[in-house]
Amino acid sequence: MTSTTLFDPCTLGAIPLANRVVMAPLTRNRAGVGLVPGDITAEYYAQRASAGLIISEASQISQQGQGYQDTPGIYTRAQIDGWRKVTAAVHEQGGRIVLQLWHVGRVSHVDLQPDGGQPVAPSAIRAATKVVVHNTFVDVSEPRALEIDELPGIINDFRQAAANAIEAGFDGVEVHGANGYLLEQFAKDGANARTDAYGGSVENRARLMLEVTAAVAQEIGAERTGIRISPVSPANGMSCSDPQAQYDHIVDRLDALGIAYIHVVEGATGGPRDAAPFDYDSLRRRFRGTYIANNGYDLDLATSRLAAGKADLIAFGRPFIANPDLVERLQRGVPLAEMTPATLYGGGAAGYTDYPRATDPSGH
Repeated sequence: MTSTTLFDPCTLGAIPLANRVVMAPLTRNRAGVGLVPGDITAEYYAQRASAGLIISEASQISQQGQGYQDTPGIYTRAQIDGWRKVTAAVHEQGGRIVLQLWHVGRVSHVDLQPDGGQPVAPSAIRAATKVVVHNTFVDVSEPRALEIDELPGIINDFRQAAANAIEAGFDGVEVHGANGYLLEQFAKDGANARTDAYGGSVENRARLMLEVTAAVAQEIGAERTGIRISPVSPANGMSCSDPQAQYDHIVDRLDALGIAYIHVVEGATGGPRDAAPFDYDSLRRRFRGTYIANNGYDLDLATSRLAAGKADLIAFGRPFIANPDLVERLQRGVPLAEMTPATLYGGGAAGYTDYPRATDPSGH
């Protein structure tokens, strides 16, 4: 047992944190023209800057990487400039923020792709899931399998996006390797039927995720690089026949890269923590950096996991939506407000920046 609490300061790689509460990435679909985060996005994140670390909403590294309408990018000058306003607002409040780098792979629609092309994937296997296009949920489009000579370009898109994030003032980046998106599609055999150097064995299926992470770490420094993984989550139609072997190998190799952290979705994303058997302690033992635990955490579970040394930081997702002062509420034992589901995706200030703090006269 340890004496570590959720409210103790710590250092994450090169980033000093005021506490061990992490705001998990939350897609809100409110990017403006050109998929640029606007002033309202800066206000939203600044309101939540008391988190030890904010992980931004997933942001596509290219047009090809987009899977939902109105999600921000990090590949144009206007997007970099828009994000700079966000990071400045967070830093002004004393917060720390990293950008989550995203390529959705097959979880997309032709109307979002360059020249109306097919979404890309490790194999031409359609995902059993939907995306938001034209203000409604629609089935994803049929993907095409990436040619092996296209993969260096995708790795470079991640590398350049990481450089862009640092230019925009972020404290670091998180590679999105979870929740059924491109890098996880390669890692899990339910989506990857390739027979080349990126398919088949545990090592081959892990290759793209590890090459991307290595490129990002080389570009901006391993001490500012993290990755999110979800070993057993079925999100976006994913399955894997050997998750323990797959992710033990991945984490061994991530440890060798010396990156700052792994951010682990324990169980089904947004669902049961015991969705499938998996030994998360194995990942914890294999990784010398920081272990951020995610999925279904409340104060009691967070406290017990930290005290048992099972995690270093705890990520909270949806509680941050209706509770911009989540850290203070947890620390003071103030009841949490409930979010309004209808305003979760898209729209304006309603259900985004208008949730009151508990200390407000109109608060809870």
